[in-house]
Amino acid sequence: MEKRDARKLSSDAQYELRCCGIRMLKSGKKQSEVVTALEVSRAALGRWWRVYQAEGVKGLQLKKRGRSHGDKRRLTHDQEKGIKRMLVDKTPDQLKLPFALWTRKAVQEAIMQHYGVKLPIRTVGEYLSRWGFTPQKPVKRAYEQQPEKIKRWLDEEYPGIARRAGKEKAEILWGDETGLSSEDNRGRGYAPRGQTPVVYSPGQRFSTSMISAINNEGLMRFMVYEGAMQVDTFLKFLKRLIKDHDRKIFLIVDNLRVHHAINVRTWLEEHEKDIELFFLPPYSPERNPDEYLNHDVKTQVRQQPAPRSGSELQNGLRSYMRRLQHETTKIARFFDPVWVRYAKA
Repeated sequence: MEKRDARKLSSDAQYELRCCGIRMLKSGKKQSEVVTALEVSRAALGRWWRVYQAEGVKGLQLKKRGRSHGDKRRLTHDQEKGIKRMLVDKTPDQLKLPFALWTRKAVQEAIMQHYGVKLPIRTVGEYLSRWGFTPQKPVKRAYEQQPEKIKRWLDEEYPGIARRAGKEKAEILWGDETGLSSEDNRGRGYAPRGQTPVVYSPGQRFSTSMISAINNEGLMRFMVYEGAMQVDTFLKFLKRLIKDHDRKIFLIVDNLRVHHAINVRTWLEEHEKDIELFFLPPYSPERNPDEYLNHDVKTQVRQQPAPRSGSELQNGLRSYMRRLQHETTKIARFFDPVWVRYAKA
């Protein structure tokens, strides 16, 4: 008679089968009778009985198969905990390691340095994956950033601007400039293995620039121009902002020299009832929501075929920006990243 393969049963069914076999043996049934009735092997029944005698009914419950958690690992639990804390709290250069970021090689050397355990690179990757670490593109930060000024901006200066805007019924806008070039990288695309895709672009280089301003409700204003930002160009944009605007504007920008120009300050004094300028902490573009608009614009424009002329580049930029003006929900999402969430409300 073919025996039943109990491994195909559910955990509860296997447990009940074992209990049934033990009950039958305890009631005086012979092993041969139990084996025939339950369609199991004599070896399996004998194993159940030995477990029952040693551990009782609890021993009949199925245990998790495979190796136990942490078994056969080269690092102890405390060592793993220490390394994870180190990867979060320190950078490789702080530990005198010749790396800028935590790569598998850097982690391998750090483990060797602290615990004297030499792990294969592949094993280091498995540990990192198990700990929830993933390879990510780093965010650039300037050495010149001043954390104390950023903290003061977040804790005092911007909340003060927001309170003033509420009292004066002013509208807070965030402004920034960006540029696009015909030489911008077009990204990656799929192709059969060994057949590298080709992107055609003009041999001559040309570029265009844009200044924009957005608020957390999805409003966006923009202006496309040629060359670098000049005082006259910036004033032209400011004049456009206040034109036909029935509320005072609080415009927050970075510390570009043009923004601090004497002519700009003079014009602002003459139009103080219409607009006022505020400045982000130095070298802190990640605190400006309009910076995320710039990232989106560059990503979208680069996905299009390479422009053949400067006018085609400008027209493509204007076309996308005009479509984007109607997507207020998307514009409002530029205030979602953690670095600018303070400006969302």
